[in-house]
Amino acid sequence: MFLKIAYKSLVDRKTSVVMTLLALIVSISVLISVEHIRVQTKESFASTVSGADLIIGARTGSLNLLLYSVFRVGAPTNNISWSTYEDISASDEIKWSIPFSLGDSHKGYRVLGTNQDYFRYFSYGAKHPLVFADGREFSDAFEVVLGSAVARELGYSPGSEILLSHGISSADFNLHKGSPFTVTGILEPTGTPVDQTVHVSLQGLKAIHNSAQYTGDPESITAFMVALKSRIGVFSLQRTVNNYKAEPVMAILPGVALSELWQMMGILEQTLRFIGVLVLLSALLGLSAMLLSSVRERRHEIQLLRMAGASPFYLFLLSELEILLITLAGLCASLLFVWLAFALGQGYLAGAFGINISADIFTLNTLVLSLIVAGSALLTGALPALAMYIRARRP
Repeated sequence: MFLKIAYKSLVDRKTSVVMTLLALIVSISVLISVEHIRVQTKESFASTVSGADLIIGARTGSLNLLLYSVFRVGAPTNNISWSTYEDISASDEIKWSIPFSLGDSHKGYRVLGTNQDYFRYFSYGAKHPLVFADGREFSDAFEVVLGSAVARELGYSPGSEILLSHGISSADFNLHKGSPFTVTGILEPTGTPVDQTVHVSLQGLKAIHNSAQYTGDPESITAFMVALKSRIGVFSLQRTVNNYKAEPVMAILPGVALSELWQMMGILEQTLRFIGVLVLLSALLGLSAMLLSSVRERRHEIQLLRMAGASPFYLFLLSELEILLITLAGLCASLLFVWLAFALGQGYLAGAFGINISADIFTLNTLVLSLIVAGSALLTGALPALAMYIRARRP
């Protein structure tokens, strides 16, 4: 009976209720989306590379080394010699190593020079290996393997020929026109920067920059990843690399560098949260104002309920129940809308930004957020509920 009265009361004021509900849906959707993207972005960044214990490159800031070697953001300050790579990689503590060479691009997508160990040892997420959706890895200097987003956006398939550009510019004068590469393979989507990367051999990069000699090892590389036989020795090896005498190099732990990145991004995170809270607060205040303004219009309804034996406290609870019903409806609609948006846009986000945002928003974090929203709505709605209580006490 109590619930039925609240429902009919809301239906009688359906126009204002619907407009308030729409505002509430928008605000809750923004809040849930911001929080979900924040959490998923952290998880996506953390899962970009797994299995690597150290990243080694020229001496620079740890964040800079992490960003350009793993996320293809920014540019390396310097290269390290191939002899240094061989010397460090020959350590008995190292299980495997993967060399990287950056600097070129193809139509805005970064080119990564590496070797077959990349396809053998590189993993992401919960140590998922790279898998070919079509074709095979490169075996010749002028063969190339494409990330899924590159192949999809540019319409390439095995057998296609592409030209690389010097630097990240795609201007015609920067093209290596005399050295076309043939696509031999396309990787499965990973939701990481791998999807937006063009993979060639180190010999291929050497060939387009020094056509007179493209066999043998390169003179230098940008960085390399290593995995240890036992993680107990990770700090010892890091100290050894950082004190390397032949040239200035440094080793970073990916997890530690990521922690530094999130510390720097903390202000942005809090700003996004604050914006979401402000949007929600404005909608809740609108809900409260709508119910408050309707108290005078409902004086006949209040009189009838009082004549039927309803106490002032009953009317207080009735008002709070109406707020709870509107909020729950807004929460359900918002969750459905956000889930649908991420389900449809998941592929686009992974391809365009290299970020794997899961459509599974029904998590403990979302449950806690929903409870906070419902509690905030009841607290904000206490004012119109109190107004109902006061009017009910008047003779």
